[in-house]
Amino acid sequence: MIERYTKPEMGKIWTEEHEFRRMLDVEIYACEAQAELGVIPKEAVKTIREKADFKIERIHEIEAEINHDIISFLTAVGEFVGEDSKYIHMGLTSTDVKDTALCSMLCDATDLLIKDLEAFHEVLRRRAVEFKYTEMVGRTHGIHAEPTTFGLKLLLWYDETERNLRRLRTAREEIAVGKISGAVGTYANVDPFVEKYVCEKLGLTPSKISTQVLQRDRHAAYITTLAVIASSLDKFATEIRNLQRTDIREAEEYFSPKQKGSSAMPHKRNPITCERVSGLARVMRGYSIPALEDVALWHERDISHSSVERVILADATITLDYMLQIFTRVVDKLLVYPDTMRANLNKTGGLIYSQRVLLALVDKGAMRDDAYRWVQRNAMKRWLEGEDFLENLLKDEDIRRYLNEDEIRARFDPHAMLTHVDEVFARFGL
Repeated sequence: MIERYTKPEMGKIWTEEHEFRRMLDVEIYACEAQAELGVIPKEAVKTIREKADFKIERIHEIEAEINHDIISFLTAVGEFVGEDSKYIHMGLTSTDVKDTALCSMLCDATDLLIKDLEAFHEVLRRRAVEFKYTEMVGRTHGIHAEPTTFGLKLLLWYDETERNLRRLRTAREEIAVGKISGAVGTYANVDPFVEKYVCEKLGLTPSKISTQVLQRDRHAAYITTLAVIASSLDKFATEIRNLQRTDIREAEEYFSPKQKGSSAMPHKRNPITCERVSGLARVMRGYSIPALEDVALWHERDISHSSVERVILADATITLDYMLQIFTRVVDKLLVYPDTMRANLNKTGGLIYSQRVLLALVDKGAMRDDAYRWVQRNAMKRWLEGEDFLENLLKDEDIRRYLNEDEIRARFDPHAMLTHVDEVFARFGL
């Protein structure tokens, strides 16, 4: 991922230096386990632990000649260790080291993402409570429907984010595995104790069964989970972008005093951060396709997944980390305009109360189809000719046979349509 979208803490996890260090941890822990089994001398393990190191430049130099990254790594480490390096990698295959180290790194990255998502969840909770009773119009198909509150809109996001937290924690469990099972997963040249020992040291669970690799359904589920979370952020960001439209302007991104919105138009206040979130969500969804393609490897393993994962695993975690952090700030500092929300609520001249009039007629004994037709014909006069909806209802002879003036006017009350807001919030302990 490009530096522009890489936060330091997450970026550090995916440095080449960090990856080789984690692979070295796997090799050293494997040697310790082998020593406990009596396969290699304990003195050799002590030497390995003290001397094992590498220089990235040297690894690259060797790889340029032999064209194998893990052997290059082992050769570079061996140059530091000396004669006892012959005990490193005993009975192991490259992916014992690579896959186990990779899953350990993914766990570290996921811990940061969980922290990000928890922070976002808390901001949503606070702002949902803040705007619990702030009335606004609800829109379906982009058209004014019925009253809601801005707090309910944010509470919906809070609930979705809670589900995403559960998904992410589940994805971490699925990826928190390791394997030290040899070339085809049969432990032909390494005792299963080594796998158990190494995984315990790294905070991983040994895979119950593996081939030369861990199965890539795990990685596919992980990446698609990140894509779902990114898509939720896209959904939230798109809502803010729509609310910031000039002809709606019920909410907008914070715009600092020195900020500039356009090189050509000094008046512009654009939702650029939300647009960036929406754009990066497209990238995140794109990562899910190659992750799914990686599931179908040949026999006990082929290497077609490797080149894909070198790109998408680091980039996906880095990108989502960035998206969560910048969008949390958007919601935290979001400018909300209740007066505009109230004005927009009344923009259709009461059409948003059409269902209440319909139900009142049915309650008084009118047939539903008849009542629907009577209310709709008056609503269309408002839509198409700009006539007063309420006044036309009051003059409609069919409607007045069932409802008096006070009963009709009583239907035009947004508060009566929001009597259960407290109950909905109470479901979340808010």
